Amino acid sequence: MSGKTNQDTPTTLDHRKNFTLKIEEMPQPSLGKVRALQLASTEGGVFAILAIDHRDAMRAMLNHEQPETVPAKRLIDIKLSIVRTIGALATAILLDPVYSIGQAIAQYAFPSRTAFISAIEEQGYLGNPNGRQTTLLEGWSIEKAKMLGASGVKVLLFYHPQAGEATEKQEQFVSGLLTECSRFDIPMFLEPILYSPDPSLSKDSPAFAAERPRMMVETVQRLGALKPDVLKVEFPVDCRYEQDETIWHAACAQLNEVCPVPWALLSGGDPFELFQKQVMVACQNGSSGFLVGRALWREAVHLHGNERNAFLLGEATRRWETLSMIAETYAHPWFERYGAANIDINEHWYKDYLTR
Repeated sequence: MSGKTNQDTPTTLDHRKNFTLKIEEMPQPSLGKVRALQLASTEGGVFAILAIDHRDAMRAMLNHEQPETVPAKRLIDIKLSIVRTIGALATAILLDPVYSIGQAIAQYAFPSRTAFISAIEEQGYLGNPNGRQTTLLEGWSIEKAKMLGASGVKVLLFYHPQAGEATEKQEQFVSGLLTECSRFDIPMFLEPILYSPDPSLSKDSPAFAAERPRMMVETVQRLGALKPDVLKVEFPVDCRYEQDETIWHAACAQLNEVCPVPWALLSGGDPFELFQKQVMVACQNGSSGFLVGRALWREAVHLHGNERNAFLLGEATRRWETLSMIAETYAHPWFERYGAANIDINEHWYKDYLTR
């Protein structure tokens, strides 16, 4: 799966034919959102998205002790080299406004037929670590992303389904952004990231891992009810503590059953070999593809010039081809979860399009 190609095999078609949604009411996106999602996926409706929207996370990779000392130019150079070398393999590229979107356009780094999705959130969060609140990047907006040509906006949402007032505030935040997305007719890729609201319970602990599948199900239920266009989700099992892949399958199947919108798997910094297995399990259980960042290009940030390009064109490309083949064979089209666009297609449709 490279760019927009779509080569369904009989295995793929049979697999998708046997998939039945258990959702009473299917969302009906606008024509503009449908077209944007078409541009961000293969012809078969599968997302294979390259994620390079990292900011402080990339700085920490480069200098863990003093990330603030990493110059902006270095981040820009790394991001644009990734876009130039392997961007054309993706159905879309997830970028940030600070270090990559404008620079990639201005320097003609973008593949001509590859869509982009814009991150719109600020790094970090407001409030205490046990009640995290997402904020928007100052000076950036959904409107600006749309005007610049984005095929979607991405919102990273720190979230716990049982954090009381903090949960309610985050859901209200998302609802407001979804109203703006409808106004500008652009899809939202919502990325809920679990955290622990209990200061005595680390997200990396076995106790939190035991609750993770249940919390992920509740998360996609609650946030899915708000009707984001795509949920970008973490793997519902902490694989450090659970290696039984039958349990992985069961967790993904349960998540898929309650999710009312298309979902795709994020890599979350996991090693490539582990993410490859996760993509297989997720796609076999209803996922519409993947968004991959560090698992693909992690080593490249520490290389320079020709060495970096050689890694990206070699090992990173091989990793991409592996993930793409899995998604091409097993992923389920995002449009399986959508009804017809909410508009009558006749000679007068344009008169009422987007009227409020």
